[in-house]
Amino acid sequence: MSQATVEVPTKQKAKMSRQKRQILSTLAALLMLFLFFTLANRNFISMMNILNILKQATPIIIIAIGQTFVLITAGIDLSIGSVIACSGVVAAIFMRDGMPVWISMVAGLLFGVLVGIINGSLIVYGKLPAFIATMGTMTTVRGLALFLTQGIPIGSLPKEFTQIGTQRTFNVPNQVYIMAILAIIFGFVLSKTKIGRYTYAMGSNYEATRLSGVNVNLTLIIVYTISGFLAAWAGMIMTANVISAAPTAGDGYELDAVASSVIGGASTLGGEGIIPGTVLGALVIATLRNGLNLSGASPFIQKMIIGIVIIAAVFIDRFKRED
Repeated sequence: MSQATVEVPTKQKAKMSRQKRQILSTLAALLMLFLFFTLANRNFISMMNILNILKQATPIIIIAIGQTFVLITAGIDLSIGSVIACSGVVAAIFMRDGMPVWISMVAGLLFGVLVGIINGSLIVYGKLPAFIATMGTMTTVRGLALFLTQGIPIGSLPKEFTQIGTQRTFNVPNQVYIMAILAIIFGFVLSKTKIGRYTYAMGSNYEATRLSGVNVNLTLIIVYTISGFLAAWAGMIMTANVISAAPTAGDGYELDAVASSVIGGASTLGGEGIIPGTVLGALVIATLRNGLNLSGASPFIQKMIIGIVIIAAVFIDRFKRED
């Protein structure tokens, strides 16, 4: 009894220590990037560009928060890029047909929730691997977005909607406030609620969590529903930002979400991940991309660099697990 009592707190302390080190190391990497790109281009450190980085990072941060929940359970959600597009399309169709903005946004968000429930159900009841289930919904949902729009973006959206992405309050883009609120809410859910504790437990030891009486099926569905809901929020923001709903929006964003989560400390093996780390990881990705753009780097080179960063982050995670 005494040995077990001592062992659990020791593991918890070790985990908390790793999380603190991860936040500090990610923050250090972010500051190094800022220093490097500032020396390379004086325009990088301007207030306008800093706000631009925050604006670019906002949708990545939002979807990465959902991906963090999923990665902690040792899963993955490849459908979020397609949900970004189709949720924006659904909301735009409602607005085009004369529905109020808030109802249209609710419809778009509910679409993301629906996809999340489908993903979770395919994994829980269909016994499909998360990779296969979400890859299937990724293709299906992208096809639905293309079908609903016939491949043509839906424009002429109401100003009440587009101001979410185009207007600023106290010189800060409105979408940054939305991102901050979502990060606080779901950071609280992950760290302070039963859903969060069950999410960590499932990723650490699924079978032991199930045998302890936790409804692992419901928890897993909730986790993928959170991911779908947050992807839909990113879809609302991106649609408002470009003032049109494009069926190709969000293409490749699932990789940015994985990269942000892993850089921020989420483990691909499950059981580890924190929202503050994910936010910093997304800022690293956005800063890297912004700095390379200012330096005139080719988009193809940017993809290569992001890919290398992902591989490096996974290698570091594996080495930490072995220590």
